[in-house]
Amino acid sequence: MQKLSNRLDGFTESIIRKMTRIANKYGAINLSQGFPDFDPPKAIIEGLREVSSKGPHQYEITWGSIEFRKKLAKKQKRFMGIDIDPEKNIVVTCGSTEAMMVSMMSVCNQGDKVIVFSPFYENYGADAILVGAEPIYVPLVPPRFNFDKATLKKAFEQNPKALVLCNPSNPTGKVFTKDELLYIAKLAKEHDTYIITDEVYEHIVYKPNKHVYMASLPGMKERTISCSSLSKTYSITGWRLGYIIASDEIIDNCKKVHDFLTVGAAAPLQRAVLPGLEFGDEYYDKLNEIYTRKKSIFIEGIREIGLKYFEPQGAYYVLVDISEFGEKDDYKFCEWLAKEIGVAAVPGSSFFKEKVSNYIRFHFAKKDETLIEAVKRLEKLKK
Repeated sequence: MQKLSNRLDGFTESIIRKMTRIANKYGAINLSQGFPDFDPPKAIIEGLREVSSKGPHQYEITWGSIEFRKKLAKKQKRFMGIDIDPEKNIVVTCGSTEAMMVSMMSVCNQGDKVIVFSPFYENYGADAILVGAEPIYVPLVPPRFNFDKATLKKAFEQNPKALVLCNPSNPTGKVFTKDELLYIAKLAKEHDTYIITDEVYEHIVYKPNKHVYMASLPGMKERTISCSSLSKTYSITGWRLGYIIASDEIIDNCKKVHDFLTVGAAAPLQRAVLPGLEFGDEYYDKLNEIYTRKKSIFIEGIREIGLKYFEPQGAYYVLVDISEFGEKDDYKFCEWLAKEIGVAAVPGSSFFKEKVSNYIRFHFAKKDETLIEAVKRLEKLKK
């Protein structure tokens, strides 16, 4: 038989999802794959209950129901500070994962180059490779995971078609400063480069850090493709409701790609989540309070144990340095951690282009009692 596609030759399965299966196998607390163990807001659950009997149960408009897009445009205009036409500037996707892939396919051709900051969420490099583009990896340097301006400038001098920006960042929890974003924007305009953003953690940012939308910066609205989802904001990761916000021309391309990839996101879920899109500022303030508390519970716990970590500025992840344990294989360490300690993490090497094996990633999007129990189990590391 003929050989299968060689685009997948360098790929493995998702290590994050694999760690969930390992967590399930050993009955470990799953702090690997980033999903909550608590319910969405009551208004959204009630919306789901109502739609289960009343519908809609058939296809919606391919790029999203008009009611959903109108409410989303109003919400995002409030936070992003830019005008958004629900008919011309939005595509609703099956999660931000599809949003990122659609964006990449909409702007990149075979042989184009794409800048990806390292460490990175595992899909970004894969997205570039799947469309036939070549990733250019630019390291983010611990402990604050800042980029070196000269290194980034050299990457732009290779005339990339796009740069992928995760802000707040998974897995580091970094929130890019306005000055950093302005520097990226300056280079993007000089080299005519698109910016594809992943902003799913836009509402989970810890004081005094502030999230700045790339599309809101001078001259960047037309060359920024803003991807996000409702998964993390409303604790509905299984609903797979994502979206792209971009200029008319870019969205026209995104609509075509999305149509042939998935046809459309789930119609009943678009209806059920509408109450969430109308939440006022108090909801987002409360969300930050909740995650600030969860961060404190987990971070203070691992600090008292004596684990070395990098303080997250946003999102709900923390990278921990395991050098002191002497294990050179972070995957083996994570499997041992799940089996013997009862807590699942993600090996850091799955996020880095560089050869790194001394970091693991935990997430703290769990009930307070779950995090307290996880810390209790992790205390056994020092014994």
